[in-house]
Amino acid sequence: MKHRLSFGYFTLLSENIVEVTIDEGVELSLEMIEECDAFFKAHIFGDFGMLINRVNDYSYSYEAQLTLGSYQGLKAIAFVYYSEQSKTLVDNIQQTRRHDKLNSRIFSGLELEWQQALQWLQGELKENDQQVIGNLIQG
Repeated sequence: MKHRLSFGYFTLLSENIVEVTIDEGVELSLEMIEECDAFFKAHIFGDFGMLINRVNDYSYSYEAQLTLGSYQGLKAIAFVYYSEQSKTLVDNIQQTRRHDKLNSRIFSGLELEWQQALQWLQGELKENDQQVIGNLIQG
């Protein structure tokens, strides 16, 4: 199911994976990150993954870079890029957030890796579910 936010589309690919496609030319702000958070709280229950589809050219404010990926329940982010400029931007975000140890991975849309990105997210969420169950059993 596809949802329109003020700056792009959020598509629920499954109950716990959302694809994010930001509009061309947007600079993602802290307010937009807060809009994302409100969306996640309203539509996703429990742990989830984000597939950020960078098919469009857009940027992040510094504040947005610092808070991107800090959503409650977010366990993994897959970035799919389509240009070297986009890949560089994602690399810079990962470098800025390296101390947070975000569980993220970059995939090339030019190499048709969108499906691999989705499969990676599914695997990360499944692994997380198994860890939660193990912790409950050990209790």
